[in-house]
Amino acid sequence: MQGRVFEATGSWYKIHTENNEIFNCRIKGNLRLDDINSTNPLVVGDYVNFEIETNNASQGIIHEILPRDNYICRRSPRNGRKIHILAANIDEVLLLVTLKQPRTSKGFIDRFLLSAEMFHIPAVILVNKKDLYTKEDLVHFEELKTIYTPLGYRILLVSSFDAGDINKIKRLITGKTSMFVGHSGVGKSSMLNSLAPELNRPVNEISTYSGKGMHTTVHSLMFQVKLDGVVFDSFIIDTPGVKEWEPILLEPAEVGHYFPEIRTRMEHCRFNNCLHVAEPKCAVTNAVESEEIAESRYISYLNILEGRQLINPWDDF
Repeated sequence: MQGRVFEATGSWYKIHTENNEIFNCRIKGNLRLDDINSTNPLVVGDYVNFEIETNNASQGIIHEILPRDNYICRRSPRNGRKIHILAANIDEVLLLVTLKQPRTSKGFIDRFLLSAEMFHIPAVILVNKKDLYTKEDLVHFEELKTIYTPLGYRILLVSSFDAGDINKIKRLITGKTSMFVGHSGVGKSSMLNSLAPELNRPVNEISTYSGKGMHTTVHSLMFQVKLDGVVFDSFIIDTPGVKEWEPILLEPAEVGHYFPEIRTRMEHCRFNNCLHVAEPKCAVTNAVESEEIAESRYISYLNILEGRQLINPWDDF
């Protein structure tokens, strides 16, 4: 039988078939993903072939993981030499960010967008909690639009409690597999409940001690949802809140290819192996100096390139 992974917890996986049958399955002992050095060989969104156990009709053994169209991953926080995959076979990612309570840094946004670019997954930036923002905060939102809209990223100012905003997001995700990701506390669970009340996702308050969110989702989960009462093959993947996002390790020459504004200019650099740091006649650094490339984006590029944290004046809203 064939099905799709909706939940992965330890050694057990919840598999849904096209007929909406649900099976709890384990991986066959000798099954591995040979081409991916990951901490988790099977993830939410994967398609699998499995056999029903003879002594238990509700359980199965997974004997084949079908090829992935894509996946999104980060460097494993526990083992930096391995990757941790959040989900597979994704049509789009919706990155929820907030200007405060908690604040999402531009560096975090850029590191995540780099990962989405690596695996050719369209990304939409949702600036959530607009109901909390002052006029000064809205100026910062306009700054974000100025940075990311010219790069081809759609960026929306939204609230989980605004019906018009929720309808816009419904139109975005209808007929797709959409992954929602962001820091703990950015309002992911509240938004999912507004999009599909039947999900009834648990919601936590912001910690008064740290000013940051507290985890309500402990592992990735996928749901097939009805949008306005109709199912159009619409799937939502809810992911745990992430504190930091570390992209997988890249060769220095590769990093610029995943920044659209660098990618379109690098062929005009004097040297083919230009890293856009201090080389003469570099089209990228010239664009930074003329403010055609946002300073915050260039600093994010250097952070990833050099693997260290630089002082980013644009990160303090």
